[in-house]
Amino acid sequence: MKKIVLMFAASLMLTGCGLYNKYEKAVEDPADAFGNNLISDVSTEGESLAQMSWREFFTDPNLQTLIDQVLANNTDLNSARIAVEKSEASLKMAKMAYLPSLYFAPQGTLASFDKSAFSKTYSLPLQLSMDVDVFGSITSKKRAAKAVLLQAQLGEEAVRSNLVSAVAQQYYYLLLLDRQLDILTQTDSLWNASLETQKALYENGKAYSTAVNQLESSYLSIKTQIVDTRRSIRSTENSLCKLLGVTPQHINRSHWLAEADYHTSSANQRMFDNRFLRLGVPAQMLEQRPDIRMANAAMEEAFYNTQTARAAFFPSITLTAQGGWTNSAGGMVIDPAKLFLNLVGSLTQPIFAQGKIKANYKINQLTEENLKKKYVQTVIDAGNQVNEAMADCEAAREKHDYYLRQVEVLHEAYTGTHELMDNGKASYLEVLTAQENLLSAQLSEASNMYKGAQAIIALYIALGGGVR
Repeated sequence: MKKIVLMFAASLMLTGCGLYNKYEKAVEDPADAFGNNLISDVSTEGESLAQMSWREFFTDPNLQTLIDQVLANNTDLNSARIAVEKSEASLKMAKMAYLPSLYFAPQGTLASFDKSAFSKTYSLPLQLSMDVDVFGSITSKKRAAKAVLLQAQLGEEAVRSNLVSAVAQQYYYLLLLDRQLDILTQTDSLWNASLETQKALYENGKAYSTAVNQLESSYLSIKTQIVDTRRSIRSTENSLCKLLGVTPQHINRSHWLAEADYHTSSANQRMFDNRFLRLGVPAQMLEQRPDIRMANAAMEEAFYNTQTARAAFFPSITLTAQGGWTNSAGGMVIDPAKLFLNLVGSLTQPIFAQGKIKANYKINQLTEENLKKKYVQTVIDAGNQVNEAMADCEAAREKHDYYLRQVEVLHEAYTGTHELMDNGKASYLEVLTAQENLLSAQLSEASNMYKGAQAIIALYIALGGGVR
């Protein structure tokens, strides 16, 4: 009988040995995830832009201080850290499942029959129970717990990366608003001078009141834009404070560069010089993105959950040992407090479980298949984000010089038209048009600088940057 049991157990072990297989990614990444129309002069060789730490990428000390603050105080990041700690505890519990369980359960009884004297019995047992992982159920659960921990860790990285991006985006938006406020303030002075000139011409009978009214109306519109811009600055500072987890307050920041300094600034070179737009080796471009690595870890978890569900078809083996002291073993106990020992080995083979085991196995298989498709879509989405960010970088770079030249020629046009009006050789309408065109070009040029900053930040994050 012993030989038969051993042969049966050996055959089951051979049948179930596939349950110990380790996870290997069975899904291929889509070819040309970034598309085949990447900008030709962007480097795809060498170290990727994403391998720079955020401190290397963002060199503005004020921005670095804000990022440090948000990474220390943000509630979402704190929740992500707690999720990692929970997963670590779950993994530790899964590893401890290999060890036996030990319980101490003392019992005492007082019994009397028909008013006889009470008889006292007691037992002080130690019970040890251990599941034998013959078919890999415990191993699969432990490996699945590791995959869950990895997902939690990558989730924390994703939150950190998103926070770095959000702080940087809002910080540069504040710089844009500051720059626009400077432009509007300068325009306010210029347009006020034009209005005063027109009033003087009107008082000397050289201009109509309609000209004064038109210029004053435009001048007042600048005043309202200044008020709106200041309100936007306050709103953006408040949003950034909320992200930082602090009460509303002024945000210390650098000044937006003047046009003459654009080409000499390292920050702006990073926005508009393709030497800084390094994608890295194509095969490794997306290895640092937390969402792609999370999608792979989710497939790994599903794989081991399927292995666990498959192991449920095979028998479970449990070894139980009980020992201790008792005086309730009848005739076997001559002196109280004698030792007793009990060893039990049990094997439970499922035969009919109302279809639950089979259904659970099928559900896990379908989950695994679904996650494979989601992984592919995650890579496609990531490639799309990189492609879009690169296109935005290129568009901002191409428009940069055009805007600078446009501002230059419109400033010359405004100055010349104003001089002509002073000499009575141009109408107020020409001056008004020149003023409005110059203001529009200056604001557009500043907005394009912000779009360039947005694009390079988006590219950095899309490639997996910001996690360290």
